[in-house]
Amino acid sequence: MIQHDQSTRKHCKHKTDKQAELVLIAMRVLNIDVTVDPITGGGCAERTFQMSRALVRNGVECDLLILDIGLTPERLKLLEGVDVHIQTCLIERFYVPRFSIRRVKELVAKSDIVHLMGHWEFPDALIYPIIRRCAKPYVNCPAGSLKVQGRSRFIKSWYNRIIGNRIVRNASRLIAISPNEYSQFAQYGANQDNIALVPNGINPEEYVLADDALFRNRYALGEGPFLLFIGRLNPIKGPDLLLKAFIKIADNFSDHQLIFAGPDDGVRSELQDLALEAGIQGRVHFTGFLDQPEKSMALNAADLLVIPSRSEAMSIVVLEAGAASTPVLATDQCGLNEIEAAGGGMISPVSVDGLAQSLREMLADGAKLQTMGRSLHKFVLADFTWQAMAERLIAIYQEILDHS
Repeated sequence: MIQHDQSTRKHCKHKTDKQAELVLIAMRVLNIDVTVDPITGGGCAERTFQMSRALVRNGVECDLLILDIGLTPERLKLLEGVDVHIQTCLIERFYVPRFSIRRVKELVAKSDIVHLMGHWEFPDALIYPIIRRCAKPYVNCPAGSLKVQGRSRFIKSWYNRIIGNRIVRNASRLIAISPNEYSQFAQYGANQDNIALVPNGINPEEYVLADDALFRNRYALGEGPFLLFIGRLNPIKGPDLLLKAFIKIADNFSDHQLIFAGPDDGVRSELQDLALEAGIQGRVHFTGFLDQPEKSMALNAADLLVIPSRSEAMSIVVLEAGAASTPVLATDQCGLNEIEAAGGGMISPVSVDGLAQSLREMLADGAKLQTMGRSLHKFVLADFTWQAMAERLIAIYQEILDHS
């Protein structure tokens, strides 16, 4: 049973010599996000989840304050070692919590540094004044959410005027997950020297599970090659662009299928109608959300992962594909354009024609696809593991505390 506002932490008894060297001073970090559920919270939730685990593995005492949205006993169990504090969500549309000011004050007071994730969340607006009154240093990682776009633009504009701009400007350090965010911080009046780049990461061992036959049988995919999309079926993620590009090349690659793996966020019926209208409905499949083992199997079975996003700070699924040695076609709005220079895939403009042309080039040479997959694997493992990201964060925290 999940207990609200209760600690679930178990002390780690052992640390490696390397981890002991990293933690030069004792520190306690309070991570704050609305959820760690990847279905409702997407990449930001996954980052908070993995970041908390990685900090604990490196000897940092870590509290995590979240709402009860989508939290399962299985997810909670994977946070062993983290003190998880759960607040009830009263209005899920705006993440309004049943807020215990006394409890939050206690958590902030005992922390050395606070790590705020996201930007538009109501809990941040409530907790920010407490952080300031307690004179605690904090870092802010919007994770690509600073743009005023999508729904509720009027409300977001007022949120920034009231408190959002101050949260960004007054942070001890701003954390960007890709270079694309630097210009977004500048629009909030942030000092560029106060920005640190800490990309997303992966745990390579989580992507070794490969069972092509099991995955294909589970979703009735047959034996033909397939392209894979992983993410919410939302316009910003661009699944419509991918499907329209696939329709353009479908006759030239008649044995290929297209798999959409992810929860529906408003456009699944539109995609199904497009596939039906084009007469390729039998080659377009929808799996819904994939858990971690299924995602590993899907990535290892796919010939190519396609990320057609219209806007994204940094796609975690690019890194997941690299861990599975699967090449990637991504748009130039995904925050990892360097994968092309690394030989791990191709970068396309955000357009149907651009994606279609890139698909033609990549699918025409199966041997080159495999080479790209191996190159992406090396690139990701060299620079984008959660262990490496935890080391960067700890160094940033230490620098802030040294100058506090």
